Amino acid sequence: MVVPNDITFYQRFKSDILTGLKVITIRDKSESHYKSGDILRVGTFEDNEYFCKIKVIGVTPITLEQLTQKHANQENMSLDELKKVISTIYPNEESLFLIHFELQR
Repeated sequence: MVVPNDITFYQRFKSDILTGLKVITIRDKSESHYKSGDILRVGTFEDNEYFCKIKVIGVTPITLEQLTQKHANQENMSLDELKKVISTIYPNEESLFLIHFELQR
């Protein structure tokens, strides 16, 4: 039996997650239900291939305008790049959620 993944990330983020360089993700309301302490199976968005588990540290509402360089550092990218990626994934979305996590070893 195949166990489904709880959350997915684009393949390009896999190495950053596995090395601890990416410790947050920004999602829309459909993925805002996670709670502090949740252990999530993580897969790749493209093929849903499992690659690790993460522990949710916290979930906080946030808007695109509230994103700072600190958030960009936690995503391992520049602030401009982060805003562009989020705007592409969630066009016209005002209410977002910052999910802070740590890799489970």
